[in-house]
Amino acid sequence: MKKEDIKELARNKDFIAGIYNYCDRWCERCPFTSRCMNFAMSSEYTTDSDASDTTNEKFWQSLSEIFKVTREMLEESAEELGIDIGAIDFEETTREENIKEKIVQNHECCRAAKKYSEMVDEWFASDYNPTLRVIGKQDTKNTIELEKINSSDGPVAIEEVVEIIYYYQHFIYVKLMRSIHGILGNASELSDDYPKDSDGSAKIALIAIERSMAAWMHMHQYFPSHQAQILSILAHLDRLRKRVETIFPEARNFIRPGFDEINPDI
Repeated sequence: MKKEDIKELARNKDFIAGIYNYCDRWCERCPFTSRCMNFAMSSEYTTDSDASDTTNEKFWQSLSEIFKVTREMLEESAEELGIDIGAIDFEETTREENIKEKIVQNHECCRAAKKYSEMVDEWFASDYNPTLRVIGKQDTKNTIELEKINSSDGPVAIEEVVEIIYYYQHFIYVKLMRSIHGILGNASELSDDYPKDSDGSAKIALIAIERSMAAWMHMHQYFPSHQAQILSILAHLDRLRKRVETIFPEARNFIRPGFDEINPDI
C-alpha cells in the first residue's frame, strides 16, 4: 500500500476514527469492519494468499512496503511539528521503557492475567480432563479441532466455547499491560479533559474477562464433574475483574468509538 493510498483512506468520512484502538481485534465477528480503516488497510494483504503467507517472499515484500511508508509518514509528521527525530536519545528512551516494562509486568493485574493464561493451558493439557482434548491449533486465529462431544450437553456448542476461551486467553494480559503502562507517567493520562487510553484499554480487558467467564460457565455445564477446577478459574477471573475496576474506576464509562455510542450508524 502506497502513502497516497493511506492518506486517501484517512480522508474517508465513512470510517469511525479510532474504532480499532479499543476493539477485541476479532474482525470476523465485528459488524463495523466496513467502517474501520485498520481493517481496510489489512484487507489488501489478507485477501492475497501469497501476501498473507509468512513463508512466501511476497509477504515480506509487503511488510517492507508498510514499514517504508510508515517511516516516510512519520518523518513528514515530525517535520510539520518541528520535531528532530535524529536528536532523540533512543538509548536513554529504550532504558526508560525497559524499566517501565518491568514495572508493568510485575503489576498485580498483569501477573494475575498471565497466571490466567497459564491456567487455561493447564486445564486443556491436564490428564484429569480426557474428554476434552485439544488436538491442535491450525492457524493464528486459534482455530482448533476437538474430539467429538455431544453438543446437547450444553446450550452453546463446545467448539464455540473453546474458541472464545482461547481467543481471549492472552488478549486480557496484553490489554492490561497497555492499561497499566498508560498510567505510569504519561502526560496525556493526566488531563481530565480527554478520555484516557488506559481506561479504554482497561474497558476492553474487562469485556474480555467477562466473555471468558461466560465461556467457562458454559464449560462447567459440559463438565460438571470438574466443578472445583472450573470454579477456581472463574474465581481467579472474578478477582481480576474487581481489581481492574478498582484501579480504573472510570473504565466502564469510557466511550469506545462506534461500539459504545448511542444508535451508531452501522
